[in-house]
Parts: sequence; structure tokens; C-alpha cells
Amino acid sequence: MKFCKKYEEYMQGQKEKKILPGVGFKKLKKILKRCRRRDHRIASINHHQHGNNICPRECTVCDGTFFPELQKEMEDVVGWFNENAQKLLELHLASRFKKCLTWFKGNNNRKRSHLGLIQQGKDLVSYALINSVAIRKILKKYDKIHESRQGQAFKTQVQKMHIEILQSPWLCELMAFHINLKESQKDYYSGAVLASPPALFDGCSLMFDDGKPLLSCELSDSVKVDIDLTCSICLDTVFDPISLTCGHIYCYMCACSAASVNVVDGLKTADPSEKCPLCREVCVYKGAVHLDELSILLKRSCREYWEERRKTERAERLQQAKEYWDYQCRSFTGI
Repeated sequence: MKFCKKYEEYMQGQKEKKILPGVGFKKLKKILKRCRRRDHRIASINHHQHGNNICPRECTVCDGTFFPELQKEMEDVVGWFNENAQKLLELHLASRFKKCLTWFKGNNNRKRSHLGLIQQGKDLVSYALINSVAIRKILKKYDKIHESRQGQAFKTQVQKMHIEILQSPWLCELMAFHINLKESQKDYYSGAVLASPPALFDGCSLMFDDGKPLLSCELSDSVKVDIDLTCSICLDTVFDPISLTCGHIYCYMCACSAASVNVVDGLKTADPSEKCPLCREVCVYKGAVHLDELSILLKRSCREYWEERRKTERAERLQQAKEYWDYQCRSFTGI
């Protein structure tokens, strides 16, 4: 079965359950068909004059149709995925009372069980994967038709705009969620023992290469995600991990130090001009995401390190809090 038909069938099946955004794969392919042979002739001239990165100026596809359409659809897809993955993971980590209250209010009975949460997670992973493949394929087709590299350039651009679904911190959280489920053999809500919990991913694992942690997952034969879990500031396994909006993961206290803020104030008070230590991008701290599932996973996998680091950071946080409130008292009293 051709991917276009497979994608259309998948999205149609999902839309019967709920309304969700997707890539207009079929529509974008039709837009690409507007390119005539004359575009190829113009492209050849431009390639000789300007190199492979230039697309024909008269190309109807490049005149504000193809890329703006695709970018809008990618923003909708990533926004929907992030919102629903966040809701799912917050519910998983919520108290029993909050879970019961949420399930009581919910209209879908499938959501009212632990297995329902797992199935939702699996649906989100499938949604992320198939849309990622669709975007890759349509950009590859664009470059093939135009004999250019504009599609690859666009992919790099959207990665900088943080609308690449495989870069989402919530995908990282779902990966950790999956491994945590494998580790836990109990259904906490019914008391039943699960011999083999349903899987969200195939081939997803936390590995250690020369002591350095790596979260790795093969989503399909052609899509693999590897996430380095070493903080580039303290050069150790991330503790209380947080993902900046640029996608880089740090220890929370290391991120506070890089943003020149106190842990009491938090990253939300960081100056917008503060940059990510790795990519040097600005405005990356305010929308940072706490990776709670990843924190649970690392705590289980590195018990001795985690306990030692917890004691060290607790003392440092208390010291920072003391200095912060001492300063506030002196400012208030004028001493």
C-alpha cells in the first residue's frame, strides 16, 4: 500500500474517534503537481548560476503556497500532540483522588482505567510517528521534483522554530513513561498484577555507554530517536531534568545557574536575553518543561547516584533559599 493511502486511512480512522489535525498529504502532493517542465528548465539555469539551494523564482509551489501550508499544518500537529501528551502524563502522575475525579468527569469510558492511559499513550506515539514520516516524505518529494535542497532547508528551519514533532519534550516523556510501565508490574488502580504491560514503543530502552545515559527508541525501520541524558553543564547524568524550548535537556539547578536566576524565583523569571549554553538561542527558559517521567526513570535506574545527588542538591537549595530570604529581609528593613 502506498504511504499516501495508508496515511489517509489512518487519519480517517482517527477522526472518527476524535477531531485532530494532520498533514494534508494528498493536498500537498496535488500542489507539487502544478510544477511544469518549464520550472525544471528554470531550475537548471538557476542551479548553474546560484547552486543547488536556489529554487526557481517562477515556481508556483514556492510562491507562498507549499511551505506556508505545510508549516501551519506542522504547528497544528505538534500543538495537538504536546497538549494531549501533557494531559495524559499529568493524569498518570496525579493523585488517586484527581484521577478518580478526572475519570468521573470524562465521557469516554476507555479513559477510566490504567490500560486506557496506556492505549492513549500508544495512540499518541503512532500519531507522532506517522505524521513525522509524512512530513519527511513530502519534503523529499519536493526536493526531487525541484532538483533542489529547499525541502531540507525548510526542515532545518522548522527545527529551529521547535515545530518538529520528534524534538518534542513530550515525546521524550512518553518514552520514559513506556519504560516506567515496563518496570512496574502492578495495576495500581485495580490491584491486579500485569504479567506483560502493553507496549507504547518497540525497541525503546535506557542505555549506558561508558557510564553515560542514552534514551534510545526505534519508532520504525526508518525513524530512530536518541536522546543524550548527560547535562552539558555539570557533565553528569541529568538530575531533576528540564527541557528548554530549544530541546536541550539540563539539570534544573544547572539551568537556573545558566539563566542567572535563583532556584526560589525559578526559570520563569529568567531574562529573555539569556541563552541556551549549547545552541546559544535566546528566550528558551520561560517555556521550559519539567521531565517528571524521565526523573522517575533515572531515579529507578541510578539509585546510588540519585540519592547522593539528592543530598547534595538539597543542601545547595537550602543555602540558596537562605541567601534569597536574607536578601529579601534586608531589602525590606533597609538594613
